[in-house]
Amino acid sequence: MSYYFFDTENQRYKSFELPGAKPHYNPDRPGQVEHIFLDLNLDIPNQSVQGQCNISLLPIRNGIDRLILDAVNLNIESVLVDEVSQKFDYDGQKLSLQLHSPTIANKRIAIAIAYSVQKPQRGIYFIHPEKHYPHKPTQVWTQGEDEDSRFWFPCFDYPGQLSTSEIRVRVPKPLIAISNGELIATEEDGDDKIYHWSQQQIHPTYLMTLAVGDFAEIRDEWNGKPVTYYVEKGREADAKRSMGKTPRMMEFLSEKYGYAYAYPKYAQVCVDDFIFGGMENTSTTLLTDRCLLDAKAALDNRNTESLVVHELAHQWFGDLVVIKHWSHAWVKEGMASYSEVMWTEHEYGADEAAYYRLGEARSYLAEDSGRYRRPMVTHVYREAIELYDRHIYEKGSCVYHMIRTELGDEMFWQAMQTFVQDNAHKTVETIDLLRAIEKASGRNILFLFDQYVYRGGHPDFKVAYSWDGDANLAKITVTQTQAASDSNGSKSNLFDLRVPIGFGYAENGAPAELKIFKVRVHEREQTFYFPLQEKPLFVSFDVGNNFLKTVSLEYPVPELKAQLEFDPHPTSRIYAAEALAKKGGLEVLKALETALQKDPFWGVRQEVAAQLAEIKLDQAFDALVLGLKDENSNVRKAVVEALAKIKTHASYKAVKEVVEHGDTSYYVEAAASRAVGTIAAASLEEKPKEEKVLKLLKTVLEEKAGWNEVVRSGAIAGLAKLKTSEAALNLILEYTKAGVPQPLRLNAIRALGTVSVGQTPANVERILDHLAELAKERFFLTQVAVLTALGNMETPKAIAILQSLGEQTADGRVRRYAEEEIAKVQKSIGTDTAVKQLREELDQLKQQNQELRSRLENLEAKAK
Repeated sequence: MSYYFFDTENQRYKSFELPGAKPHYNPDRPGQVEHIFLDLNLDIPNQSVQGQCNISLLPIRNGIDRLILDAVNLNIESVLVDEVSQKFDYDGQKLSLQLHSPTIANKRIAIAIAYSVQKPQRGIYFIHPEKHYPHKPTQVWTQGEDEDSRFWFPCFDYPGQLSTSEIRVRVPKPLIAISNGELIATEEDGDDKIYHWSQQQIHPTYLMTLAVGDFAEIRDEWNGKPVTYYVEKGREADAKRSMGKTPRMMEFLSEKYGYAYAYPKYAQVCVDDFIFGGMENTSTTLLTDRCLLDAKAALDNRNTESLVVHELAHQWFGDLVVIKHWSHAWVKEGMASYSEVMWTEHEYGADEAAYYRLGEARSYLAEDSGRYRRPMVTHVYREAIELYDRHIYEKGSCVYHMIRTELGDEMFWQAMQTFVQDNAHKTVETIDLLRAIEKASGRNILFLFDQYVYRGGHPDFKVAYSWDGDANLAKITVTQTQAASDSNGSKSNLFDLRVPIGFGYAENGAPAELKIFKVRVHEREQTFYFPLQEKPLFVSFDVGNNFLKTVSLEYPVPELKAQLEFDPHPTSRIYAAEALAKKGGLEVLKALETALQKDPFWGVRQEVAAQLAEIKLDQAFDALVLGLKDENSNVRKAVVEALAKIKTHASYKAVKEVVEHGDTSYYVEAAASRAVGTIAAASLEEKPKEEKVLKLLKTVLEEKAGWNEVVRSGAIAGLAKLKTSEAALNLILEYTKAGVPQPLRLNAIRALGTVSVGQTPANVERILDHLAELAKERFFLTQVAVLTALGNMETPKAIAILQSLGEQTADGRVRRYAEEEIAKVQKSIGTDTAVKQLREELDQLKQQNQELRSRLENLEAKAK
């Protein structure tokens, strides 16, 4: 599965376990579910499903006289066991069957449940044209992970039960129905068509799926197996552009995992209003239609490619090898996320993969520092969906990479292939991965799992370097700053790792060479001495950057400049840029300016642009503005974002030009609109007149409709920066109305929270009333947008709406997020006005100080 993540306010290591969290275990197994057959009729106008669920169960023991199934808000009409009517109790959550005859071990029983469901809360979703969105397609689709299949059919709804399945469904023409496995029959019946799909390989209930719509069908193939893309008619070119690499990915993953793609076909169905990015139903992945790229979006958007390979990787990790319990979800989600890295490496090279990994690490680090810290494997939670966070996706990916580093490439892939081959069509826990590694390589790497999987956190390294020229010794001091020495000298927070340290030399323009030593880092503070023949140009800590960590480099400026210029690894050059920016000054600025123009890898240039904005000298503008001509759109976007931090008339002019003249990239255009608002809102003497900015952003809103509303959403974000402007608020409110394209509307709703902070009390009331009204909408993404807006407000009145939304939602993620946003509001209303005023005055002083320092640096440079 893949979906969008939401960040909450910064505070060190809040608990993952919210009030009401408790240990969760799989239920006792009454027997083996062998087959599930759903025979369904869809009444799309009335949003209802009526049908029969047949379950074949092989009892595990004698004497079971009661079976308990999961079934939420279904109308249970009758229950037969071996064609004999049975008594049942149903409380709206659990269906309890009193068996006429107790079970006999290994004597199969056939359960037939006639049922219906109308306007289901979850599990199955009916999409149709409506008053405000008359062009919305008619579609029906399901979403089972984590425990939502029970909302559309009665079942033993936990991942420990694997069975074959079948779905026979009647739909009105011309709609088509797609499901797991093979289409074994179709039948026409008047205005309806019946589709009969059969999935012959065992899988859990959460991977059973149904997608119905008037789709265009684009056919491809891999090794003779059909590979099909289903999209709304008219988007065929976007489908090929977005999913066309699928057969090559199937080849790549079949080879990597040592197991040919296991199912008779692979379908990808792009559906409207999907509540995730994608979902890896067995042989039939569902994707959000927002992943479909037009020609301009495809120039610099690889998110879709990553999403496609992520869901495909699940066909092995998740579908072929199934987790036994949700607490082990990192095993599948971590590998699916690591497959994004592997594919990036295969398709675009090692530098791109390293930078992708850095992005994943930062994603996890943001959640760890800002939301909560937790072990990757835990069975204590309120709802299983809470586990689907950055710890299991991005941290999981980083852990797989560390395993690969520890074992070496050849041994790592042998281990992964052993894991897949030994556990195909079975359920697994984390221990099974460890066993496969040991079986394939002889290596016991429990030490790595103990440190990164079974407990929370990661090492925070501070690395200091000095050179003793008399003795030709390099001195490196490594401090694990996460392990603050406590009174009893506890070492529970320490990591014990063998870290490679490299000393770099470069001669006559040749690529740098590293002399590498491995050291065991296991104390809070350790000093290492390295005898070297001559002083190194630079130092590289954790050569290859394979460990998940944070690192702060305390090296002298010359070594950092040399590392930025010569270190062969892009992440090391990025760390050097960060360390240099902290030191500041004109010499550093010049080094970063050179890197922005000359570094061969766009990822480093992008990061350097961000660091240039951290140097509080007027000369930073001149260094940055050259980057607006960079050939790579990611770099241009980073330059625009950096110019927004400089907040001068010159930077305003530069980004305004991008807004007016456009860019080949949607993302650069969006960043420029945001930047215009950010700079205009800053209290500067040269502040452009508000009406001009409003007019400019209004023009973007009126003229720039395009792919997924990226550019117009940038204009909304720009307006939200004008926090004291009632006109900006009124314009944002216009775009929160029903009928506005959904991606733009969601961004406008979120923007209400940002713009609220400087508004008059009367306008804050208007915003609250509007958000209270929007909170009544049932659509998941609208609810999340409302929560985000309320969480950014600084009034206690936001809390009541957050509480009400949290109590009324059927979605566990919305419930959790509401609680996190309440804590955020409580924290922000503790910040009083006097403190804010002081902050503003301090910002003005900093600005004056910057002007003085810039002049001084110039004078010193001339004197030299």
